[in-house]
Amino acid sequence: MTKAIIAVLLMALVTYLPRVLPFILFRREIKSPYIKSFLKYVPFSVLGVLTFPDIFTSTGDYRTAIPGTLVALLLAYKEKSLVVVAIGAIITVFLSGLFLTAL
Repeated sequence: MTKAIIAVLLMALVTYLPRVLPFILFRREIKSPYIKSFLKYVPFSVLGVLTFPDIFTSTGDYRTAIPGTLVALLLAYKEKSLVVVAIGAIITVFLSGLFLTAL
């Protein structure tokens, strides 16, 4: 039981530190346009890095995942809404799966 409590406390510390450190380190407003623009894009880049590799294994067949990814990227580039991008990718994966099973 002692090890479990220590593990929970360590996990709490590890998740709490990244949330508190920015407030401790940056007490004043950040004025640098470069740092502001960098921080603006960090959440999007982290999300992309975390999800992009899983895209190709999510369908179980990379031959259906690649067309779905391409359609999603095209729709996102054309600034369509997230719902349109997701539905477009899902329909593309479904149709490419039907096409591959028909071969």
